[in-house]
Amino acid sequence: MDSIVSNSSEYDQSIDWVPLSLTFVEYPKGNIFGKLLALFSLTPFVILSGFISLILFRRDLHTITFFFGVLLNEICNTVLKHILREPRPLARNTNLLYSEYGMPSSHSQFMWFFASYMLYFTFIRLQYANSKAFKEFFWKVAGAVSCIAIACIVSYSRIFLQYHTWKQVIYGALFGIIIGTIWFTIINVVLTPYFPTVISWKISELFLLRDTTLIPNVLWFEYTNIRHEAGARARRRKSISAKSQ
Repeated sequence: MDSIVSNSSEYDQSIDWVPLSLTFVEYPKGNIFGKLLALFSLTPFVILSGFISLILFRRDLHTITFFFGVLLNEICNTVLKHILREPRPLARNTNLLYSEYGMPSSHSQFMWFFASYMLYFTFIRLQYANSKAFKEFFWKVAGAVSCIAIACIVSYSRIFLQYHTWKQVIYGALFGIIIGTIWFTIINVVLTPYFPTVISWKISELFLLRDTTLIPNVLWFEYTNIRHEAGARARRRKSISAKSQ
């Protein structure tokens, strides 16, 4: 018993500890629907994880500039909250976990920025030149509908869980769509023509940056090229083995 007391005395009891609020979401106890919506409200963090993974493993300039737009959107949301200073509908137990301001909803603004950008990217940037036009259009529509549906669910979750009012969520969506539209226009019209120049820089070669703007279906392009290269290497290995025998 004395050893336990002595061990606890070694630690500084005067430190104030606060929880990390990034993934902390409250929902009504015993409410399965509320728990499901709380999980959906974590979607922005899933998307951010996807961005980081794509940037690390693909090094595509368009993905990197898209991510910069996401960061810019978050900065705009923080600025707007401190300008408008509208409180959240429900005061939580502590102000240490959440910003006291709720206008506009950051979750709603994030999701509708992402959804609007993806819609523009899907129907403007992705242009397939093949005979499977209907199939490609179907997948475009399916992707667009999925983005909109998830954005709607996340937005509604913030209202159901009483983190925001309808007005805060709607304004968040409007700001997200406006910023997403502006950022896509900047990338598509202003920045994209400079991508070939950027990837020719030595620092771009050092970080293995690449530009896939002119490749309409990157997945199919990489699949066919890797398949062709793997087949060629397999045939070369067989020929070497046959000669050595």
